[in-house]
Amino acid sequence: MEHPNLNTCLRMQGNVAPLRDGQAQVNGFDLTIHDEGAMKGAFRSMVRELKFEVSELALTTYVVAKQHGAEFTALPIFLVREFHHGAILFNRHAGITDPKQLEGRDVGIDRGYTVTTGVWAREILAKEHGLDPRRVNWLLSSDEHVEDYRPPENVRHIEAGRSLREDLQAGVISATVGFFPQDIPEQYTDIVPLHSDGLEAGLRAFDQRGHYPINHLMVVRNDVLARHPELPVALFEAFTRSKQIYVDQLSAGEIDNPTHIDQMHQRMLDRGADPLPYGLEPNRVLLEGYLEQCHIQGVTDRRVPLESLFEPTTLELIG
Repeated sequence: MEHPNLNTCLRMQGNVAPLRDGQAQVNGFDLTIHDEGAMKGAFRSMVRELKFEVSELALTTYVVAKQHGAEFTALPIFLVREFHHGAILFNRHAGITDPKQLEGRDVGIDRGYTVTTGVWAREILAKEHGLDPRRVNWLLSSDEHVEDYRPPENVRHIEAGRSLREDLQAGVISATVGFFPQDIPEQYTDIVPLHSDGLEAGLRAFDQRGHYPINHLMVVRNDVLARHPELPVALFEAFTRSKQIYVDQLSAGEIDNPTHIDQMHQRMLDRGADPLPYGLEPNRVLLEGYLEQCHIQGVTDRRVPLESLFEPTTLELIG
């Protein structure tokens, strides 16, 4: 009997490569995998067109889409994590000696207000520097994946023809969140990061307050869930197997040409931590704090119960 074949969108990195290569399989199902990194607008296509049956999706895009009636549901498979301390940049002449001084000023955001990197960068400014994000004038460079979302009143789009990078270099705005130093042209010498080494700053935050941001998770279309109630557990188990193959390779030093993501995962392993904990319970404190920040920042218009975001058969799974 043929297995159902699921049209699946994933970003290709070490922890999902075994699913692509056949070392890990989904019990009872086949996956046709499309590389999100090679597809322009894949997440937007999922949100607006339900293009895939199973898809990786940015965390905040999912939370906002769910608030606006999205016909897909998340599984607690947290595929991508990243530290965002490096995504806070300043103009060196702006007179900012404390990030809290950004209150009342214009600060740029790369892309939309609901981009996950922006949410985590604002969380860093709030938690580590006391900045109230509601007192900053946020300038967006693009629109949102979720068409019906409306940002709070202290958020507006940059005027047509302007560039956040150029405005930051010229001192028209004091800071941006969302760009990393490698995103800035070399000639823009007046743009400096809040943290000279974003990874080290992130690791300190992990050591001090368990801060290890989630960027992406997995979602499944609701019509697919209705047809295949056994699918969520089968996917969770397969992605956990795939992750473990990768972590074992990482631990054994068997990763050729490690990426910066591999290097970050290795630094977490060096601390005795799981670099990619799957499941709700290992991530509960982090996610509850994140959802509170979403409410404070105006990303969500109400407090969202954590369990309401995830498929019920996966709430107790840990991988």
